[in-house]
This record gives sequence, C-alpha cells and structure tokens, in this order.
Amino acid sequence: MDRSDLARAIYDRAHLTGEFTLRSGVVSHEYFDKYLFEADPDLLREIASALALLVPDHTDALAGLELGGIPLATMLSQRTGLPAVFVRKEAKTYGTCRLAEGGDIDGLHLTVVEDVVTSGGQVVTSCGDLRERGAVVETAVCVIDREAGGREALRDIGVELRPLYTLTELTP
Repeated sequence: MDRSDLARAIYDRAHLTGEFTLRSGVVSHEYFDKYLFEADPDLLREIASALALLVPDHTDALAGLELGGIPLATMLSQRTGLPAVFVRKEAKTYGTCRLAEGGDIDGLHLTVVEDVVTSGGQVVTSCGDLRERGAVVETAVCVIDREAGGREALRDIGVELRPLYTLTELTP
C-alpha cells in the first residue's frame, strides 16, 4: 500500500466527528479512534511496515506505551526484528513493580512507540520515567501527530517525534 492509500485507509477506518474531550482536556470536533485501526489486522500490518522506516538504526528495543502503543510496538517488533517492552503509565505496586515489562531497559536505546500524539503529555512523562530507569530515549514514533504541541514538548526534553502522518496530512 502506498503512502496516500495508507493515509486514506487510516482516515476512513478511524476518523470520527462529534464532540470529544481529548486526554489534554481540549475539546475537539474530530477524533481518530486509534483502536479502530489497531484492531484491523491488515491495516495494522501496513501501519507497522510504514512505521518501521521511521525507527532509528541505533534502536535496541521498542517501547510501546500503554495502551495504544502496545499493539503497534508488537507489530513493529515483528516487522523490524527488534524486541519490544511494554510501558505502563505507572509502575506496578505488586509483583515485579516494573514500569516496563518484557525485559531490562537499563542502558538500552529505546524508541518510544505511541498511537496518537496531541500535547505529548503522556509521552513526555513516559520518556522521563524510562530515562530514570537507565534507558536512553531520543526518538518517539507515532501514527498520528495531531499538531497540538506534542512535537515541541518532546523536543524540549531532547526527544525527536517522528510521526507517520500529521493531522494535516490525513485530513482530505
């Protein structure tokens, strides 16, 4: 699937209109329901293939953020051969008490994987949490950058956001 066909498929599958309150608190009249494109195996496979081109060569592992980044990181791991870790919003308070499940991250170059980035708040928090645990985080990839400050917020902490598409690119 070429880039424009993939954009159209994502838009057709996941674009909703109405009134939606985003995680950032902003009210939007359009919404991309990422679970609709993540639950479609053919579309998810195409997205992962396209995202694989955005992953830096020096990446040791992919860090899928809870919840939407996890299916993306899993498929991206299949496409790239890189291991994946699954990052909780908060470390467990029981059992292993880990923030990142799937392996030790200390000293690894992680590429953070997220579905949709708006303000970047959770991605910024998760990058900080991963760094506190010894990971090197310089890059994040996402399917959609809503162009609402996320790229700038990540740049402020030294993380480059590499979106597959911006909202402008997806909107017909």
